Amino acid sequence: MLRGNGVRKRHSERGRRCAAATAAVLAALAVGGCNAGGGGTGRPAPASRPAAPESPTAAPTADARAWHKWGLKPLPPAPTPPADKPVKLSADGPVPVLTRIPTSQKVVFITLDDGQEKDPRFIEMMRDLRIPITMFLTDDAIKGDYGYFRHLQGLGNHIQNHTLHHHVMSTLPPAPQKEEVCGDQKTLTTEYGAAPLLFRPPYGVYDTGTKAAVAECGPRAIVLWRESMQIHNMQYQTPDKKLRPGDIILAHFRGPAELKGTTMTQMFAHLLKRIQEQGFTVARLEDYIEAPAG
Repeated sequence: MLRGNGVRKRHSERGRRCAAATAAVLAALAVGGCNAGGGGTGRPAPASRPAAPESPTAAPTADARAWHKWGLKPLPPAPTPPADKPVKLSADGPVPVLTRIPTSQKVVFITLDDGQEKDPRFIEMMRDLRIPITMFLTDDAIKGDYGYFRHLQGLGNHIQNHTLHHHVMSTLPPAPQKEEVCGDQKTLTTEYGAAPLLFRPPYGVYDTGTKAAVAECGPRAIVLWRESMQIHNMQYQTPDKKLRPGDIILAHFRGPAELKGTTMTQMFAHLLKRIQEQGFTVARLEDYIEAPAG
């Protein structure tokens, strides 16, 4: 089984401070593309929630000045996704497990897990750079400030299922596993206006009960990863320590307390540099996956 990076305990006081900081900074930045009412805590009326992320082609390309602001050189634009999606999901039948996307394009996919850190500067960074990310969110980590992630969703990023409480799924009986998946599916659908298509088990650990719960609760695939981002560098599953086309990269919503003083924006900048050094660019995971019809 694949291993993640350990259980992180939720710090409620820190979460409240993050929510307050998010609201204040986002108001100053006048972040666009979101109607969440200032990016703070609380639940806005359903009409204020985006029905779905914006079209991938609608986001303007970040210019060199925006990249320079973050100490980066621009990545090449992502290629046009194939019209014939390399991954086709079924409305029924076995739930596939994905660790990479079969493609020859020199693209990788960035996924961010949990949602504990809510750094308003990261929203600013994503707004500047328009790098596509996929967010696998745990309700325990995000429920103090659902609005933070609406800003990221409004930039065209998708929100996917990562359980209610971030338990090791294989240690739970079938019924609690189903509660973990179905509960997060219901909350994320209500809060963000779109049902998650994908599921990531905490720590990458799952069993037959997990797959059965995923099939019953709505997601149509389990998504794992090939590389994981630490602070300055990635951990690889291959001896040659090289990216390959279609690799899925794991990172986390983490801040200085977990990153030894490094901010989330600094960690993400290091990640982009490592991707660029190997001649890759970043594409949107969901653009390479065909959802079931209907």
